[in-house]
Amino acid sequence: MPNIDPILISDLTLDYGGGDLVLDGLSLAVPAGSITALLGGNGAGKSTTLAALLGFARPRSGAITVCGIDPVMDPDLARRRMAYLPENVALYEHLTAMENAEYLLALSGERVPVAGIEDALAAAALQKRAWHQRLGGFSKGMRQKVAIAVALLREVPVLLLDEPTSGLDPRATADFNQLLIEVRARGAAVLMVTHDLLSAADIADRIAFLEAGRVAYEVAASGAERFDVRGLHARFQLTAERLAA
Repeated sequence: MPNIDPILISDLTLDYGGGDLVLDGLSLAVPAGSITALLGGNGAGKSTTLAALLGFARPRSGAITVCGIDPVMDPDLARRRMAYLPENVALYEHLTAMENAEYLLALSGERVPVAGIEDALAAAALQKRAWHQRLGGFSKGMRQKVAIAVALLREVPVLLLDEPTSGLDPRATADFNQLLIEVRARGAAVLMVTHDLLSAADIADRIAFLEAGRVAYEVAASGAERFDVRGLHARFQLTAERLAA
């Protein structure tokens, strides 16, 4: 049986009933053990792409699969293969980090011993003194670490991120990027929707620029040389200007 990319989108079109296409022939593949950053201006279709992968938006035509599963036909099965981190991670503020992890894992039908959760929180670089603190006082970066720990424990093959570094300071961004590198090393396919070009250039294996619902430009990192950030910035600005025109 041939290997199937964990995220595979082919010639996808989608609208929300108004006639105008939000996705217009979108094609994108994210292999296992890689990070793809999806950039684009407001209205380019980034959030709709995530919604389609999660099974919340029904395409008009084309194909979309998560680990070979159609998220429209079987959303529950597809979602069991994914972890999704929205821009503002939804956790329970009255519970501690440990309690949040235990509860979220129980909701997904998984039982993990306390020692396993502690190992995951440590791997996510959440300071030990915060493990038994309520999340009401956590920063965005600390909340993300709890969510990443849960994703590590679930061992899902696909991680979807929506603006993960928005609002983070440079140190927190660097810590988060290191977490993603470790998730990639575990073999996960990571799709990151972002406006943060520098962060994307730092960790992504591939960067795709979305314009009017399709990939207008895609570039892969060239080994240790990574990306030409100035060239990417110029391309990003050109895409934004075309969308605004």
